[in-house]
Amino acid sequence: MKILAIGDTADNAVSLKKFSKKFDIHIITFPRKLAEKYTLSEEVEIFDSLLISKQVKKINKIKNDFDLCFVISWSAARVAYLAGLNYIMYFVGGDINTPPFLKNSSSPYLKKPIHNLNFIERRFYKKVLDTAIGCITGTEDYHNQLKKFRKDAIRIDNTFVDTTLFNEKIKPIDKPKSKFTFLSAQKFGLEKGLDIICAALRMCKSDFEVLQVEWFTQRTPEEREINKKLLENLPSQIKFIPLIKRRELAKYYNFADAILGQMRAGILGGIERDASLCRKPILCYIDATKPSLINGKKIIPPFLPKDNNQKELAELIDRIVECKEFREKLAEEEYDYGRKLHHPEIAIKEWDTMFERFIEKNKSINRNYFSPKLKLENIFAFLIEKFVYSRTMKEKNIEGWGKEEYDKLMK
Repeated sequence: MKILAIGDTADNAVSLKKFSKKFDIHIITFPRKLAEKYTLSEEVEIFDSLLISKQVKKINKIKNDFDLCFVISWSAARVAYLAGLNYIMYFVGGDINTPPFLKNSSSPYLKKPIHNLNFIERRFYKKVLDTAIGCITGTEDYHNQLKKFRKDAIRIDNTFVDTTLFNEKIKPIDKPKSKFTFLSAQKFGLEKGLDIICAALRMCKSDFEVLQVEWFTQRTPEEREINKKLLENLPSQIKFIPLIKRRELAKYYNFADAILGQMRAGILGGIERDASLCRKPILCYIDATKPSLINGKKIIPPFLPKDNNQKELAELIDRIVECKEFREKLAEEEYDYGRKLHHPEIAIKEWDTMFERFIEKNKSINRNYFSPKLKLENIFAFLIEKFVYSRTMKEKNIEGWGKEEYDKLMK
C-alpha cells in the first residue's frame, strides 16, 4: 500500500517512511530555506515552486499512484484539499494552538497575531480542516485543543526517534572542551523559552558554557525584535555555533555533557526526544498537567524542571554541572522513558494500524467528488495567490533565502 506524504516537520514523515513495515511512503515537501536544509533530511522530493497553483498541478500528476495522502502543516493540507484528495492531517508543534481559521490567531507569549487573514481566507482554512478524513496529534494539550474543532480527533503520542541516527554509540565530534558543556540545539527565541534560560543563566554559580546553534525563531517582526533585545543582553555562558546537519547532530549530543531543551511549551520537542536515546541528561520544562500515554496509561515524563521558574532552573543547572550521580540518574530515567514511547519498533505499530484503518474505509486517494464548488475554490485560491499570497510570502520569508533562489521559486 502506498502513501503520499506532503510536507514534513522534524522528519516525522521521513521516520514513518524509514520504519513502516507495511507501507511504501513517498514524501514531497516545500522548498527549504538554509536552516531547514541543515536540520531536516535531504531524502525527499522537493516542489520546484513556492506557488500553490504549481504545487497542486504537481500533486494532480502523481496522485493516482497512491492509496492515501498524509499531510503535515497547513500548507500541505491546503495543497491536498485543492487537489481533491482524501488526506489525514497530522498536527505537530503549535499548528493546532494557532490555527489560521481563527481570527487574529496568536501565541500566548506574543502581543500580535501570528495569522492575520480575512474572513474568506479563514473560512477556506476551516474547510481544509473539516474535509480531512482524519486529524491526528499527540500530547494531552494538543489533543484537547484539536477536539474543540474535530470531535473525532485521534491522539498518538508515539513519535519516532531514528535510532540509526541517535544512539549513545555514535562517536562524538573531535573538538576541545575546557569546561562543562551544555548543548542548546533548538531555535533561539521566546517560543522555546530562551528568555527563561537567559534569565536563569545569570543566576547560576557554577562554571560551564552553553553551545547555542545560530538559528532564530522569526516568523513575525515582533519575534525578530524580541530576539534582538535578548541578544543585546546575552549571558556570558552562551557561545553561538553554526547550524548542525541532522545526520551530525548525535555527534554533538554525545560530545556535550548535558542538553538544554525548551522551557515554555511544557512538552518534549524533537531535540529532547532524540537526545534522550543518546542517554544524555536533559533539562526540559515538563507541565505535569500534560501527561503522555504509554500503553493506555497516563505518565508524566521524568524530565526536569516541572516548573519553568527561572530560579529553579538555575539551581537545576548548577546541580547538573556539580553532581555526576544526579545527572547520570536523570539521563537513565529519561532514556528509559524515551525507549518506551519513541523507539521506532514500538512507535510504528500504532501508526501502521491507523493507516490500515483509513485505507480500508477510503477506497481511493481521490475524494468522492470533484464538484463545481471545489473548482471555484481552486480559482479563488489561485487569485488569492496572485494578488495576496506572493506579496505576503515575500514580506515574511525573504529573510533566510538567497534573493536569486527566492525569485526563481516564486515564478
